[in-house]
Amino acid sequence: MRASYTRLLNAGLAAAGLLLSSGAMAQGPHDGHHAPAPANAASTPAPPSLSASAKRIYDQSRLQLLQVRTLLKGQDSQASVGSGFLVDESGLLITNYHVVSQYALEPDRYRLRFATTDGLEGPVELIDIDVRHDLALLRLPARHPAIRGALPFRPASQPLTKGERIFSMGNPRDVTFAVVEGNFNGLVERSFDPLIYYAGSINPGMSGGPVLDDEGRVVGINVSAMVFAEQISFLVPGGDAQALLERSRTKTHPLATPVWPTITQQVLAYQDELTRRFLAQPWRDGGHEHYRLPMPQEQFMRCWGGNTASEAKGIRTESTRCRMEHNLFIRDSLRLGYLDFEQYRMDGKQIGPLRFSRLYSQRFGANASMNTGKERTAPQCKESFVDSHGLPVRAVVCMNAYKKLKGLYDLTVLAATVDDERQGVQGQFEANGVSFGNAMKLTAHYLEGFGWKRAH
Repeated sequence: MRASYTRLLNAGLAAAGLLLSSGAMAQGPHDGHHAPAPANAASTPAPPSLSASAKRIYDQSRLQLLQVRTLLKGQDSQASVGSGFLVDESGLLITNYHVVSQYALEPDRYRLRFATTDGLEGPVELIDIDVRHDLALLRLPARHPAIRGALPFRPASQPLTKGERIFSMGNPRDVTFAVVEGNFNGLVERSFDPLIYYAGSINPGMSGGPVLDDEGRVVGINVSAMVFAEQISFLVPGGDAQALLERSRTKTHPLATPVWPTITQQVLAYQDELTRRFLAQPWRDGGHEHYRLPMPQEQFMRCWGGNTASEAKGIRTESTRCRMEHNLFIRDSLRLGYLDFEQYRMDGKQIGPLRFSRLYSQRFGANASMNTGKERTAPQCKESFVDSHGLPVRAVVCMNAYKKLKGLYDLTVLAATVDDERQGVQGQFEANGVSFGNAMKLTAHYLEGFGWKRAH
């Protein structure tokens, strides 16, 4: 299996135009992408008093508001608690996928139950999931007394305006059902998929609850809050939940076995779109005097720059980091579907070439690591020197496969210019959760971004 996987990597790289010689690079613990947890993070407490509008909205929607609990089978111990809301007269309800992810992945160990604001309880079935938008569709037992109408969705033809008052519902920290007033502040910039910026407090336990306009119509679904920030929370647009409802409302059989095949299918479709849109963006000018460098656009990535204090060693370093803040939650130990980029420009003109060469080599791949553990196979790496438009580049390409998401891989590409004995540029590009074919396309695209600014 290991030999065939290595041959597959070699063949793919050759097809991408990258003739690599044998060689491997040791990998350590992953210390790359750290996205905000999609589970609702603690924020500031809700205002102590509510307006008359908030009271009216809560009173008219509370019978459609539910708590969703994941319990261990055979006992009443709670594994997770979230919120949800009825969207159909037949008893269908919407919540976040991450609220029910434990049950979805291990239905033999867990069970799902719901509770209403007035104390009704019962079992609930999982009908469908949408991991891309962190949504799940559930169903109450037929003719259960808790089925009392449904919350309507605000039409897409009536978009919210910035500053408009909206109302978040849920059961924060399993304390009690609550309503939190806040404001619509538009969509999050540089997000791959639309995400609403909600100026209000969302706390753990409110995940999956509805956010309503002044007429009691759903405009979004609670999904997360920014850690170490005040009143910065995020909502899945209501249109995504409505699309899941329309796609799956006629399904009669619940998801009673682990949903890995469904997740795999959805992630494969997502990463195809992500790769296509990324490859369609031309590289930005990296601003280097001599080199043409692969610097990503910021359409759905956010970039930061900085200077590294290495003067004591005689090397001046400038760094750039670009990353997607959007990722796909699969379970607490597994998030994927994002791109990450780092670049270091190193100037050692104040020291001798031998010392620069030693320090430059030590720096190469210093931050590189790949997730392994129980979710992925061990990485396979190939190293060589490539000619990128006349510029010699040292390249290392590493991949490892997901054990339960067949056909998906993590990719890390390390690159370093090797044309000058006292200066150079090193880069690292990561794609987490992509197909083998797309990994090869991304590798070729990244390495082809290197070159000269003028003829040499």
